[in-house]
Amino acid sequence: MEHLLKVIGHIHTDFPTKFGIPRQSGLVEELEGKIVLLPEYSREEAFRGLEGYSHIWLIWQFSEAVRQDWSPTVRPPRLGGNKRMGVFATRSPYRPNPLGLSCVKLLGVEKDPVHGTVLRIGGADLMDGTPIYDIKPYLPFADSKPHAAAGFAEEKFDYALEVVLPEELASRVPEGKREALKKLLAEDPRPSYKDDGERVYGFFFCNQEVFFRVRDGVLTVTDIKDTK
Repeated sequence: MEHLLKVIGHIHTDFPTKFGIPRQSGLVEELEGKIVLLPEYSREEAFRGLEGYSHIWLIWQFSEAVRQDWSPTVRPPRLGGNKRMGVFATRSPYRPNPLGLSCVKLLGVEKDPVHGTVLRIGGADLMDGTPIYDIKPYLPFADSKPHAAAGFAEEKFDYALEVVLPEELASRVPEGKREALKKLLAEDPRPSYKDDGERVYGFFFCNQEVFFRVRDGVLTVTDIKDTK
């Protein structure tokens, strides 16, 4: 019997577009977001006991990657964008079913006078407005496998850029968001197959557009503009 998934809420983050979002959850735990549940699911008793967990799993929809067809192979960005791997060996958004899975830090279970129960989270890799299908507690004794093999993804695990953020530009970013921005940039938001030291990239973060270029492993922020 076919059963349709129900959206239970949406997440609100500092990313209005896909470009710039971390490639995995937890890489930048300083990134904060908020999950607002639909009225049917925001009842306080549905979250009884959740505050005892430090992390939760989010099951969500790649809402910007919904398509009718699918491909058995994809090109992972971290392999340069030109090498094809099996879709089920990757976390690509282009899947038979556009489902995402993220482990995030639970910062708080709060009562909102308008929205009912809302969840504050850290380390999310989701775009603002992403539909949430389910929330489950993270169980370290069952979910953590420290000695698990990471396949080809492990080859790029330690990759990071040096970030130069001039003080004058840093002062334009809300103080509570600066560290998150630095760590986000260190993860290198560019497509991996792009390596033009003269090209200036830009992405939207926290009501601002951040511009940067990368040369010889150093990312330099060149400008930050308000978008309000």
